[in-house]
Amino acid sequence: MKKYVRCQYDNQTYYGLLADDTIHLIEGDIFAVHEVTDRIIRMDEAVLLAPCQPSKAVCIGLNYHDHAAEMKLALPKEPLIFLKPSSAVVGPGAGIEYPAISHNLHYEGEFVVVIGKTARNVSAQQAYDYIFGYTCANDVTARDIQMADGQWTRGKSFDTFLPLGPCIVSGIDPHTVDIKLYVNDEVKQSSNTCQLIFSVPAIIEHITKVMTLYPGDVILTGTPSGVGPMQIGDVVTVELSGIGRLTNTIVRG
Repeated sequence: MKKYVRCQYDNQTYYGLLADDTIHLIEGDIFAVHEVTDRIIRMDEAVLLAPCQPSKAVCIGLNYHDHAAEMKLALPKEPLIFLKPSSAVVGPGAGIEYPAISHNLHYEGEFVVVIGKTARNVSAQQAYDYIFGYTCANDVTARDIQMADGQWTRGKSFDTFLPLGPCIVSGIDPHTVDIKLYVNDEVKQSSNTCQLIFSVPAIIEHITKVMTLYPGDVILTGTPSGVGPMQIGDVVTVELSGIGRLTNTIVRG
């Protein structure tokens, strides 16, 4: 298992391998040719950024059995796809802006797949060959705008509405991961990816029949039960077992 981070250090941006409280800096592109250098820095010397720069975030709606039961909705027959723009991406510790035009901002903790190589028409059997690793996300949603529009793009696409991080972890089973979300240290969501309605390989097959995924693109696999509101000043943390904690604060937009 490896943990990759992307960070700012000495006014430059680096990828690195995380080991305890140190980062081993990498030269090159982690999705292509790269090497781990002998330069090591402490975590407290760097600012963690979003661990990748996706061209797009492909999201799956209603993909947890417990969330479907909570909402009293029938299980979908195939994955429901929507997109979030790359302009929504922020990293650990960044502020999530509460838009002035919204009055009902919600959290959605999610387990995220990071694509490692160009993927088009990939079968479920081939899917793991295209996965680089996994990370955490908060699919921030202006729920009132989402409901008023009758579709999801505007309510989920504001700048800062896609925190990612803290790292990309390889070599874990994507269907045995505990997922929790805390608001001000109070648990609001608690589940496990074994609750996914559509498996990670099935999701990749479904998406790549429609669109090409590029290295660094991310797939948000859905949120479990317990979604709810956030207020300005709230500290929100998504925690995934084996990956880590992604913490952001809600700020005035």
